[in-house]
Amino acid sequence: MQAQVEEEGFVYVIDDDPHVRSGLSNLLRSVGLNAQVFGSATEFLRLERLATPSCVILDVRLPGLGGLDFQSELGKRDRSPPIIFITGHGDIPMTVRAMKAGAVEFLTKPLREQDLLDAVRIALERDREQRRRDDELADLRSRFETLTAREREVVALVTTGRLNKQTAAAIGISEVTVKLHRQNAMKKLGAHSLPDLVRITDALGLRPAP
Repeated sequence: MQAQVEEEGFVYVIDDDPHVRSGLSNLLRSVGLNAQVFGSATEFLRLERLATPSCVILDVRLPGLGGLDFQSELGKRDRSPPIIFITGHGDIPMTVRAMKAGAVEFLTKPLREQDLLDAVRIALERDREQRRRDDELADLRSRFETLTAREREVVALVTTGRLNKQTAAAIGISEVTVKLHRQNAMKKLGAHSLPDLVRITDALGLRPAP
């Protein structure tokens, strides 16, 4: 069962109403999701997040740090979980601010269970995809660190559109040596073609403008 819970995801509920916390926790667990509840945003910020897809169901009006300010604070952290706002006192400016800052949904109480569960599924999938992209980027960075200084120099030039002979002339080595460094770099980075190499350097933010 634990493996299934980790696969399905983990949902954090932050609401100062104990009845809301209890009801949402029971609802989430009834569909196979693990849930952890908090009475304030400050309590949640002390938590060390699990390495599994997750999201936050967040009341807008909370004691101490309010929901919108909490969203801003959480956005400063690495891998901040997607947020679903719930409120009994929402308005249009509040909704717009939350959605512009990346909220998945803004739901008003009393909540429709299916609306909330649909939002949770979307949020968990968003977090799952973001974690996948983050892991891929971390792997690329690790691969890039294995390149020699010369291989990095060659990659930087060929990905701006320079031919091998132009790259060779620019750094003062033979065209054959450029080809060798290029092949070695592509192998280390897992690039199967020049377009692959360009996409990788773009992803790493390393390719200068031509």
